[in-house]
Amino acid sequence: MKKLMMILLVGTLGYGTSVMMTEKEETNGYNIGDVATDFSLKGIDGKKHTLSEIEGAKGYVVVFTCNHCPFAKMYEDRIIALQAEFGPKGYPIIAINPNDPIAEPDDSFAKMKERAKEKGFNFLYLLDDGQKIYPQYGATKTPHVFLLNEKRVVQYIGAIDDNARDEAAVKEKFLANAINALIKGEKISPAVTKAIGCSIKTK
Repeated sequence: MKKLMMILLVGTLGYGTSVMMTEKEETNGYNIGDVATDFSLKGIDGKKHTLSEIEGAKGYVVVFTCNHCPFAKMYEDRIIALQAEFGPKGYPIIAINPNDPIAEPDDSFAKMKERAKEKGFNFLYLLDDGQKIYPQYGATKTPHVFLLNEKRVVQYIGAIDDNARDEAAVKEKFLANAINALIKGEKISPAVTKAIGCSIKTK
């Protein structure tokens, strides 16, 4: 089990939930500086997609999310906006549904297609069929974000921002700030925040 040194970060993420990082956090997945392996997952278009196939990518925003989770729903419009802002700059959103559809029927592949059409998703929405990818990343919540650079080196892990419930009350746009820092070649701070959301559903 890896040890990850982290800064102490305190904030709020809606529902009165605090974002508190201890000095040491254990993870079974990727840490900052690790190289993420590529994957091949089926998208809602019925085709298999990989990171390496994305032309012009200067980085990748991998977001583990789903259909049913209230937190995931709160962030859908924000994820759409992030894709509209950063996708054209070479930092596309790749959304992955990690939930087992038997454990959570609302996260079935058919429901994924329905939700994407209903909301007008402008990003790839993939199914982690067999739940093989999210454990590699160490994702534990929906949503849970992993920002990778062009070489798939992990640059940021955690939350999208500091207030799930009220976008107007957001004070820290963690993910947007991290992408902008990566674009400018600046140090990302904080590089790790605590993802707040629903637990990933398994059989």
